[in-house]
Amino acid sequence: MESIVGNEIGLVHLISSCFALIFGTYILIAKKGTKRHIKIGYLYVISMGILILTAFMIYRLFNAWGIFHYTTLLSLITIILGMVPIWTKKPEDSWKYLHFTFMYWSVIGLYAAFAAEILTRIPKTPFFGMVGIATGGIMLVGGIFFGMNKAKWIKTFEIEKK
Repeated sequence: MESIVGNEIGLVHLISSCFALIFGTYILIAKKGTKRHIKIGYLYVISMGILILTAFMIYRLFNAWGIFHYTTLLSLITIILGMVPIWTKKPEDSWKYLHFTFMYWSVIGLYAAFAAEILTRIPKTPFFGMVGIATGGIMLVGGIFFGMNKAKWIKTFEIEKK
């Protein structure tokens, strides 16, 4: 276990990432706007908050600030941009779609990080090559899926608005 988690911070990071994956997946597939969606959504945000905080405390790979800390910043920004429309209900005509879009990409980014973590554990493979394959592959599939469903999702949020 020492090699997987490193220390107590790594263990908290691992546990929060598992919860974020579970809650994030539920949020993607479940009906939007229900009381359950809201509760699980906040659990996702809390688990991501812990995940992000612990990520900023892990320096095992480079012994300094590294590339993954920058991606953690992107994750933080995505979560914030996904929650601001919920808290402000602005812009009035598109806050639901903005919330959905940023939270969708937050979960897709989490999947990409998970895939990168898995692929880099394969012995005798190029670390950054595997990170690139995992991240690029997941983001590409997520982008294609988003593009294929964007018009339908926009209509869904327009119908709810009226």
